[in-house]
Amino acid sequence: MDPLVFGHRLRHYRKARGLTLEQLGALIGRPAPYLSMVENGKREARLSLIGEVAHALDVSVAELLEGEAPTRRARLEIALERAQEEPLYQALALPYLKPGARVPDDVLDHIVTLYDALRLSSSVRAESQEEVRLANARLLADARQSGNHRAATEAAAAEALKAAGYTGSGAVSPRHLLDLCAHFGFTVEQASDLPRAVRSITDLRTGRIFIPPRDALRTRAARSVVLQTLARFALDHPRPSNFAEFLEQRVEASYFASAVLIPEEPAAAFLAEAHRARDLAVEDLKELFYVSYEMAAHRFTNLATEHLGLPTHFIRADREGVIWKAYENDGLPLPGDAEGGVEGQILCRHFGARAVFGSPEVFGIHYQYTDTPAGTFWCSTHVPADRTPHHAITLGTDFDHARHFRGRDTERHAVSRCPDGDCCRRPPAELAARWGEAVWASTRAQSHVITALTASPVPEIDLTEVYEFMERHPPE
Repeated sequence: MDPLVFGHRLRHYRKARGLTLEQLGALIGRPAPYLSMVENGKREARLSLIGEVAHALDVSVAELLEGEAPTRRARLEIALERAQEEPLYQALALPYLKPGARVPDDVLDHIVTLYDALRLSSSVRAESQEEVRLANARLLADARQSGNHRAATEAAAAEALKAAGYTGSGAVSPRHLLDLCAHFGFTVEQASDLPRAVRSITDLRTGRIFIPPRDALRTRAARSVVLQTLARFALDHPRPSNFAEFLEQRVEASYFASAVLIPEEPAAAFLAEAHRARDLAVEDLKELFYVSYEMAAHRFTNLATEHLGLPTHFIRADREGVIWKAYENDGLPLPGDAEGGVEGQILCRHFGARAVFGSPEVFGIHYQYTDTPAGTFWCSTHVPADRTPHHAITLGTDFDHARHFRGRDTERHAVSRCPDGDCCRRPPAELAARWGEAVWASTRAQSHVITALTASPVPEIDLTEVYEFMERHPPE
């Protein structure tokens, strides 16, 4: 028996007989306050009471015990009562709403229907968030197994460069990029009125790729945006039907862009020479091919295991230690969720990606060895000064392979015992004993990489804005 439904059925039959609580109480020898608690679902009726009120109201016990609300109004009141008991509703911090007689049925219907929609939407977002975590975990596992090297994408990038007339040494010139666009049938135009939610818009009818103007997008970033747009055609990507496909295509597009800007053959030869000289450094790759430090570091992981036999790790994290992107095949113990995903997790405060923000030369190269439960690891970390908010970019390897890198002679040494021991998950015992009962801190809402998504299978773009943009830019 559902006490709330029973209470409403009892109230319905009592009022149908024209009795007050006091009058019904007098008939069965029970106090009115007790009967009020039963009708409100706050007190469960005993079998003896059920028989007594059934006799007094001239209804059968079966009628009182039916599991359906007796009226539409009762159904709405029950739904509202149950909704207000749920954590999702309570998180709204609204005062308790008593569905008194003055609250119209339509108002209750609106509240209950809106809450049902909120509950459904939250459920869908939770499922989408789970899908994101699983998709990221699968991509990380695949990258680890392949050494973060994608042979098919490398081949597509090499073929595209050949078509653009790239000779195979040094940075890819702007002329090469324009020829590459022409090879796929496109020109590039800058537009100051691009919708904020898009990186580029491609007009498939006239072969135009619209990107933000130079004052909104730096030259290196503009090259990446154009190449990631071309990747759809170079890699023959269909429209994604779910988030996993969307994410896989985004990763492939980013890989294609970096493989064009840092071509495999000359980059691998350059790294091999530095490897022999024991002078590997991300900044050299960055300068040679005129790319961002982050792209150079990530590209290093694409080539290091495949061509040099070097295991590596890569981390992009913010000042609070939140991981935005990470990869490892050298055994570095990264924090992870139950599915194996690392994005959105918090790094140990002793890792170089967090320690760099406390360095007096925060925008220099921060070299560090870190002892962990999985062994000792070396890393170089850099915070690009020209990007805000500031993120730390870390490239590293295990102790045995650190001898091939510039900065291997650093004396900076840290110890991380995460996830166990007195490290980051819990404070040292001495500090806890001194301050545990004397301090209270109010937390700040943390913005994570992996957030709840909309109910669509892939992140949505306002197509009205896109189509209105195209109306403003008709073909000449």
